[in-house]
Amino acid sequence: MHVREFDESDWPQVWGIIREVVEAGDTFTYDPAMTEAQARPLWVEAPPGRTVVAAEGDRILGTAKMGANRPGPGAHVSTASFMVAADARGEGVGTALFGYAVEWARGEGYAGMQFNAVVDTNRTAVELYLRNGFQIIGTVPGAFAHPTLGRVGLHVMYLEFWPLPMQE
Repeated sequence: MHVREFDESDWPQVWGIIREVVEAGDTFTYDPAMTEAQARPLWVEAPPGRTVVAAEGDRILGTAKMGANRPGPGAHVSTASFMVAADARGEGVGTALFGYAVEWARGEGYAGMQFNAVVDTNRTAVELYLRNGFQIIGTVPGAFAHPTLGRVGLHVMYLEFWPLPMQE
């Protein structure tokens, strides 16, 4: 498996992963009824952001998107999102995508990485982020309507890379 930049020919498989993850309704704040036309501009980042895939041969196992968390005065902090095909989970795909995104953001000169809405019951993701230095900055109680657990919290998580000097 290797992580590489998204290519237009990847979209059908990427859309399949997005549809699968979003319809499950247990890890992403996207509308489970989201259409392909709605998904594409949400997932495929315009430069200077980036969208990547984890591929094994011609098969896409997972995908990630990354870029600035906010525009303007918040553009020095990055963010990223990750999705892995159900039948590829537990094989290190998410970890590889996560590692790629963090290294990309560091290389681009971001001061840190912020995740705005990590579902607190998504233990695999939360534990991966905590193991790799992220902190839970806060949790919004009951902010996510989980399909089987009811309302659960959303974590805001952050990893500081280094302080950057203020731009004048």
